[in-house]
Amino acid sequence: QVQLVESGGGLVQDGGSLRLSCAASGRTFSIYAMGWFRQAPGEEREFVAAISRSGGNTYYADSVKGRFTISRDNAKNTVYLQMSSLKPEDTAVYYCAAGAPVYTYDVIRASKYDYWGQGTQVTVSS
Repeated sequence: QVQLVESGGGLVQDGGSLRLSCAASGRTFSIYAMGWFRQAPGEEREFVAAISRSGGNTYYADSVKGRFTISRDNAKNTVYLQMSSLKPEDTAVYYCAAGAPVYTYDVIRASKYDYWGQGTQVTVSS
C-alpha cells in the first residue's frame, strides 16, 4: 500500500509558475513509476507527465511539453511537477499517481496506476 499526498497548488496569474509536490509513504517509493494527471470540471482525467522509477525517463503530454518538468527524489519519497508559463487552460485538480506500467505507451493511461493522491487545485487566472 502507498499513500500519496499532493501539495503546492493554488491561484496564480496567467504566465506564472507553481511547483507541485507529492509525498509518498508506505511501500518502497522507488519501485513505482510516478505520474501526474489533471481533471478540469466537466472533463475527463488527462495525463500530464510521468517519470520512470529511477527518474531516467520522463514523458509529457503535448499540451505541457516545454512548460512543465517532472522530477523525483527517491531519498525523500517525493515527486515534483514544476509548472511554468501557466495558462488558464491549465486550471484543474492535479493528482499524482504511483504504478508500474509495463510498456512505454501505458504511462499515459490512468488505469495503469494503482495508487492516487487526493488532488490539489491549480487555478490560473487570466
